[in-house]
Amino acid sequence: MNDELDQLLSNLRLKKLRSLLPEALTRANKEQPSYENFLLPLARGEWHARQETSLAWRVKNASLPETLTLETFPFGKQPAVSRRQIKTFASLDFIPPAENIVFIGPTGVGKTGLATGILLKALQNGFRGRFVKAQDLFDEMYASLADRSSRRLVNNLARLDVLVIDELSYLNLKPEQANIFFKLVEERYRRKPTIITTNLVYDDWANFLGNRPMTDALLSRLRHQCHTVLIEGQSLRTPQG
Repeated sequence: MNDELDQLLSNLRLKKLRSLLPEALTRANKEQPSYENFLLPLARGEWHARQETSLAWRVKNASLPETLTLETFPFGKQPAVSRRQIKTFASLDFIPPAENIVFIGPTGVGKTGLATGILLKALQNGFRGRFVKAQDLFDEMYASLADRSSRRLVNNLARLDVLVIDELSYLNLKPEQANIFFKLVEERYRRKPTIITTNLVYDDWANFLGNRPMTDALLSRLRHQCHTVLIEGQSLRTPQG
């Protein structure tokens, strides 16, 4: 491969194709393939490399706590979870119509693992998403009040194809935080799906949001197009001593 071609491929950022080309040229001199058969594996290699890079970027920006997959979820240890229902979620058919998913159950029953696994499926299929602990989200919302960036925060979260809010529970919220949370749910309503894990049944949400009319309005939007999954099984966390 001559220097000019090497430089052009570098300038065009065709890194994978550039790395494959020397061997492909050597093989082509021996086998004399058609132009199409010569170019196809090079183009395919570049495409796969870019797909892998794009996925890595999406996973990094999603802030996944760990790479949990639905394939490794211990369904046998958690009969309270319907494998068929989770498989339906894994098809990602809930994303286009913006159908929310809410996992409700006590600590340790697998809510976070399921939510993370579904989010990973979405990332693997080209969607953008983010995983965030509820406490961290409300802390972000509170911090945004100081520099008046609440609108930008809501806009950024509202644009995500899938948003996972984990461990929604009793938190000490200020009215301003609850208002921003309501605005976020309102912005995503019928546009983008949200996945929530919580140990609170819907009747308890007003107790931590602190405003019954607003909570009713929020739940009306959240539950309008929503799959609610109640998990009442045993904890999957085995005591270590």
